[in-house]
Amino acid sequence: MSSTPREVHPANRVHPDLGLSESEDYEATAVGYVGTMDKSVSFPAHSHRRAQLFHIVSGSVTVETNQGTFVIPPERALWIPPDVVHSVTYLQQSALRYLFFRPEAVGHLPAAPAVIRLSPLLRELALEFLKHPPDQAASGPAGRIVSVILDQLATEPAAPLHLPLPKSPRLRRAVAVLVSDPARPEGVADAARRAAFSQRSFERHFRLETGLSYRDWRRQARLMKAVELLSLHVPVSDVADRLGYEGPSSFIATFRKAFGVTPGRYFADQ
Repeated sequence: MSSTPREVHPANRVHPDLGLSESEDYEATAVGYVGTMDKSVSFPAHSHRRAQLFHIVSGSVTVETNQGTFVIPPERALWIPPDVVHSVTYLQQSALRYLFFRPEAVGHLPAAPAVIRLSPLLRELALEFLKHPPDQAASGPAGRIVSVILDQLATEPAAPLHLPLPKSPRLRRAVAVLVSDPARPEGVADAARRAAFSQRSFERHFRLETGLSYRDWRRQARLMKAVELLSLHVPVSDVADRLGYEGPSSFIATFRKAFGVTPGRYFADQ
């Protein structure tokens, strides 16, 4: 594929109608959309019959699902399977590309939401597909491109940009303040008290519902907030200070252990 910039077909700048019934839906396996969203725009909980590949070209977004919170920084994408309820908040002005797939075409793909880093090949394939008007997307070159995109999506590893949330309202309420402010100086006893559990019972239920110990969950919550702040161009030293790390070096070491690269490299190495 050539790396020369391509013009998206004008028809793909109009969001497809995702409220169509199965009998009325577009014939094409995939329909595409490209556009921008302003900072602080949010959409309440909703779902789509089609699966969604939600690619953030620039900007950053948080998506809330029943499974937890996802942070999508630039040049990552969120895979949302069919009928998954989600709400969306744009943290800054964001440039977007969406691909929506018929549910029968994605049975081989993950059944749970996941953040993925799109390979250069996948980005080029999506751009090539968006050159075609919707009425030509069901067959010919566009149809063949979609088949390759679906094959490639199956090989993309998930990025650790997910904060699992407890399933029970009791535990969700207990940690709600920590989702937005994970640096709060409190321990497991405080959360257990809010949930009206003994500390031992709280920790047991929390691990069953999230798959993480409370301590590991707190670490993941701070990392998710760090990615959000870094995507807003907050300096590393300020991020470390805001999130209660001992200093920038401690934060960088924790980030590298989780993501395999330093914070600066994570956003530079697209």
